[in-house]
Amino acid sequence: VQLQASGGGLVQAGGSLRLSCAASGSIFSINYMGWYRQAPGKQRELVAAITSGGSTNYADSVKGRFTISRDGAAKNTVYLQMNSLKPEDTGVYYCNLRGRLGFSSSWSDYWGQGTLVTVSS
Repeated sequence: VQLQASGGGLVQAGGSLRLSCAASGSIFSINYMGWYRQAPGKQRELVAAITSGGSTNYADSVKGRFTISRDGAAKNTVYLQMNSLKPEDTGVYYCNLRGRLGFSSSWSDYWGQGTLVTVSS
């Protein structure tokens, strides 16, 4: 399973960015896909996640500003629309997928390579 993330960049405070992550490979079932971020000197934290059924979960710090969605025939592409960006949103954003490769396989976490988001004040 490979996750290809894109869409990071430099933006001024108040601006917007859209991150994309496409999953490829043999995936039998996806439980959820999401985005984590890691700011310099801080631990990686969950930003947003979306289940196969469409339920979403957001960090309190991004509620009302970020929107996660899924697309693709197999719902294997996830997007993160980030609006009203703040300098504290700066960090490396990682795409995450929790899935399994077969009916009797265990659930595993897969990670993308990370994309840098920098918000200037």
